[in-house]
Amino acid sequence: MTAFTFTIADTPTPQVAEPGRKLFAGETDFLKGVVAMDGMPPADRIEVCFAGRSNVGKSSLINAVTGRKALARTSNTPGRTQEINFFTLADSHYLVDLPGYGFAEAPVAVVQKWQRLLKAYLSGRQTLRRAFVLIDARHGIKPVDEEILNLLNSSAVTFQVVLTKVDKLKKGQLDKTVAQVSAALQKHPAAFPELVLTSSEKGDGIPTLRQIIAELV
Repeated sequence: MTAFTFTIADTPTPQVAEPGRKLFAGETDFLKGVVAMDGMPPADRIEVCFAGRSNVGKSSLINAVTGRKALARTSNTPGRTQEINFFTLADSHYLVDLPGYGFAEAPVAVVQKWQRLLKAYLSGRQTLRRAFVLIDARHGIKPVDEEILNLLNSSAVTFQVVLTKVDKLKKGQLDKTVAQVSAALQKHPAAFPELVLTSSEKGDGIPTLRQIIAELV
């Protein structure tokens, strides 16, 4: 197997960041929560989704990248988000918030239903350009993350790892996490070979994430 070299995405210059800034300066609104494939909105625009284990900071990151403090609901209760939530970004994109996985305080049957819906969504959306998989920088990739990574591989969906809460670590600790994540991703051919380091609290990596989304076609 050919080893991929994973790099850290650069912070864009103001000029390079401008398309992302302009895109996210527009309206971002909640469209609908979906619990079955027949409830999906038309696949008529570029779509990106955000996935992550429960309490990885997904809602906080979505709020930070859109510049809306309460667009995505945050909760201290793992597994609260039980729907695939669609948000409209300008007139050109959908941002999609996938249910948190792992530690879900829900009956097994409910979790299995989420998983079936997730598989159907990832396999069935032709306009899905990239999945952003959020990994807590304090913990790195855990076994519970492997299931979603394998699912993205089998669905042939390009995914990009976004490390959250990087402000909680010293540089040496962060370097170890980056090395661990890079090594774990070697066996996932659908992984985009660039990591995004973010802090929703400090704003780190937010212009980078906006630029990446704006450049997807």
